[in-house]
Amino acid sequence: MPYIDNIIFLIILAGGIGYFAFNLRKTVRNIKLGRPYDRTDRKNERWKNVLLKAFGQKKMFKRPVPALLHLAVYLGFIIINIEVVEIVIDGLFGTHRVLKFTGGFYNFLIASFEILALLVIIAVGLFWIRRNVIKLWRFHMPEMKGWPKKDANYILYFEFVLMIAFLLMNAADYKLQLLKHEHYYDENYGITGSFPVSGLLTNLLPENPEALIILERGAWWFHIAGILIFLNYLYISKHYHILLAFPNTFYAKLPPLGKWDNLESVKKQVEMMMDPGADPYAVPEEDEEPERFGAKDIFDLKWINILNAYTCTECGRCTDVCPANSTGKKLSPRKIMMDVRDRTEEIGKIIDKKGSFEDDGKSLFDYISKEEIWACTTCNACVEECPVENDPMDVIIQLRQYLVLEESAAPAELNLMFTNVENNGAPWQYSQADRLNWIDE
Repeated sequence: MPYIDNIIFLIILAGGIGYFAFNLRKTVRNIKLGRPYDRTDRKNERWKNVLLKAFGQKKMFKRPVPALLHLAVYLGFIIINIEVVEIVIDGLFGTHRVLKFTGGFYNFLIASFEILALLVIIAVGLFWIRRNVIKLWRFHMPEMKGWPKKDANYILYFEFVLMIAFLLMNAADYKLQLLKHEHYYDENYGITGSFPVSGLLTNLLPENPEALIILERGAWWFHIAGILIFLNYLYISKHYHILLAFPNTFYAKLPPLGKWDNLESVKKQVEMMMDPGADPYAVPEEDEEPERFGAKDIFDLKWINILNAYTCTECGRCTDVCPANSTGKKLSPRKIMMDVRDRTEEIGKIIDKKGSFEDDGKSLFDYISKEEIWACTTCNACVEECPVENDPMDVIIQLRQYLVLEESAAPAELNLMFTNVENNGAPWQYSQADRLNWIDE
């Protein structure tokens, strides 16, 4: 059958994209487990956020060296995959370098792709050294043991091997063109493409055209299959951020970052207390569940908190600047994000298995300890540092609100302050009548 390769390619392509779409829908469903929250104001600022911080990676450049390496990987991996458009067309219709009609521009593109591929290989190698040889401490904290550590290395291996396959494919293709082999060489166009990197490999390749075709086809299939595998690997990886960073930066909290949201449930209680005509014994309507103060589990968080968790790059910059962590306390803002994601995934699997969520007797407090929650100084350093605009502090505040307002489980020092505010109208342990005595002293 002359078109068997095209049919196989279509099946693999449809399967890879279809499975990714299936998993993406589950991610969207999981994010929507959080409560509704409006983040659509100040749209101009939000689009600016996307351009500068997702596309431009502005916040990465607070640390220039890793930022430049990351930019090389980011641009290389994204721009090189523009060639995937051509690969898809060639795979579906059996053509060879179908975009070659663009002439000099096509040569420029292929040359640019190859240079970027080389930069990706170099950057990935340096990233691997930073993680596994130099062993930067933020990549070896307790929450990074096991799967997170393996995942980070798997991604580097993926990117390295895909770039090697890309260059091998081009090298074999280029040599077949030099040999003027049918299907690869077109008399009307001559040598198609410019190969400044893979061209250096041609002397290492066999002279036999059949062996070259096997090498070129093998690298071609490996490259496209690898991209589809990598696409579906994103669902279980921290590398999901290459897609989710764009909506995450759009819906990020805008300045002033230190402004907290009033709890609607508390606001309603205060409004009722201030309303002389309100019925203090009024109960919610039969279908209306009373609102929870703060957050106990995923369903109580804002949906944006869950999107933040899925977008977390696990880079550890938030933990690196956290003053509580720096003084030896247990809090790691990165772990907070990872815990929210893990709990969300746990609930998602229950829904997948049973069709709806059934209480498993767990909550976020099975992942995040009270010691972590109360160690936070609410300084906003983690929010300021995060390259994808995550807000671990918002999760911490909501968990605190639950502990204080629902469980009355604040630390003793805070309970004393609350009592003083209630009795004396101030956090100090003396009456309002004595508040100005310091003037006489």
